Amino acid sequence: MRSLARKARTMTRLYANHALAHIPNALFYASVPKPHSASPKLLSCIRGPICTPGVRAFCTAFTEAAASRAAVFGQTMESHDSISYLAQREAAEIDEILMGPLGFSVDQLMELAGLSVATSVAEVYKPSEHFRVLTICGPGNNGGDGLVAARHLHHFGYKPCVCYPKRTAKPLYTGLVTQLESLSIPFLSVEDLKSDLSKDFDIVIDAMFGFSFHGTPRPPFDDLIQRLVILRKHEQAGQKRSVIVSVDIPSGWHVEEGDFDGEGIKPDMLVSLTAPKLCAKKFSGPHHFLGGRFVPPAIAEKYKLHLPPYPGTAMCVRIGKPPQVDISALRENYISPEFLEEQVDADPIIQFRKWFDDALASALKDPNAMALSTVGKDGKPSSRMVLLKGVDKDGFVWYTNYESRKAHELSENPHASILFYWDGLNRQVRVEGSVQKVSDEESEQYFHSRPRGSQIGAIVSKQSMVVPGRHVLHQEYKELEQKFADGSLIPKPRNWGGYRLTPQLFEFWQGQPSRLHDRWLLSRL
Repeated sequence: MRSLARKARTMTRLYANHALAHIPNALFYASVPKPHSASPKLLSCIRGPICTPGVRAFCTAFTEAAASRAAVFGQTMESHDSISYLAQREAAEIDEILMGPLGFSVDQLMELAGLSVATSVAEVYKPSEHFRVLTICGPGNNGGDGLVAARHLHHFGYKPCVCYPKRTAKPLYTGLVTQLESLSIPFLSVEDLKSDLSKDFDIVIDAMFGFSFHGTPRPPFDDLIQRLVILRKHEQAGQKRSVIVSVDIPSGWHVEEGDFDGEGIKPDMLVSLTAPKLCAKKFSGPHHFLGGRFVPPAIAEKYKLHLPPYPGTAMCVRIGKPPQVDISALRENYISPEFLEEQVDADPIIQFRKWFDDALASALKDPNAMALSTVGKDGKPSSRMVLLKGVDKDGFVWYTNYESRKAHELSENPHASILFYWDGLNRQVRVEGSVQKVSDEESEQYFHSRPRGSQIGAIVSKQSMVVPGRHVLHQEYKELEQKFADGSLIPKPRNWGGYRLTPQLFEFWQGQPSRLHDRWLLSRL
């Protein structure tokens, strides 16, 4: 690499009309049965299991992230009939229990509820396309949830405005207003709003009335509700309109009977809090989320609540199946700073480190995940996700089983391509080059830096090899775990070690609006 660094480099700017799909950080192997075969084969692998019809994978460790992804898949299948719904009386009783014997305060519940609303919005409506948000807040707790949601949406990168016509003088609410004002979030009067809210806002959050509201909405909320009703008529006329997000209850709906006369708000998203109310059964929009992750087991048992589990650390979970999506219509209009030639470092390794450090600082999930593509002597390419474990002037290092498919292909054709994709930064880096094994000393040193469980897993997992079933892997793992329970040194398998890709070509890609992406090709000859 040192000799390459002294060579002249070429740099080319490329334009291409293409988009990137999110690349999950999962390494998996699966065998697809040949025609007429009785059943799929079971393969040994390391991480990230996937199961589809006709394809099965077995692995040594089912990661928490993989479990969360599996849970999400299960939750999208939850039908409305299998979810518990609360009557108005039950919802009021649960609030009293939460704020009584269970020790929650109003501001705690409000903070969690508002955060749930904001994360639900961000789950579906990205700020690159739904930037302008109006939150209409009522005088009660539902309005407080809206104020909290506006604050979080500001920090999520949206541009929120708030309409809060009937302010509550209690310290909790005045404090929320002060917080928003300190962020320079505009407060608009009803008179400031245009009759057609779609002209100024991409999203309207309805946080006017919650489940405790009785009677008929009075001015100015009756007028505000009618403005939201009118938005649906724009859609019927084929006009672009603001999407409507209702907090817990669409304002104006009966908490149990719903929109009984059919003339009320028709929200695109409903964010139920604690548990869905009975009126949510009448919700027909595409996005129903549950938020307010604070229901303890005692309440769930007392009211026999059946609610979907929240995935991982999420503050919201989808209820029901997600809407059918036209795959051809999936697109992202990337918004990024320009990546100009004078900003590209003369040494592509240094440029990579700059971008990699940005990915680390952005707290992206597995920023060292990379797609590794290899080609054997048969000319057929294969790709899989692996984790970068070292980068320096000599190249990029990862570790694997030397008897895996990728290892066999590299023995036949010692050239490969690696691809990093950092979704949150709209960036990717592609690197091509020759591949060599790292020294035994380097592999040995890294092997013993790994957790002991991972060391045992490397011994048990014979990548790309057929195994009778997961139970075999678990049994071998358990036996080795007992063997080395005394803390003695776990020997590195001879068939396990590292590879180093010596780069010859780099491509740095940064997404830009209208598919006019920045692409800089750097070659080192």
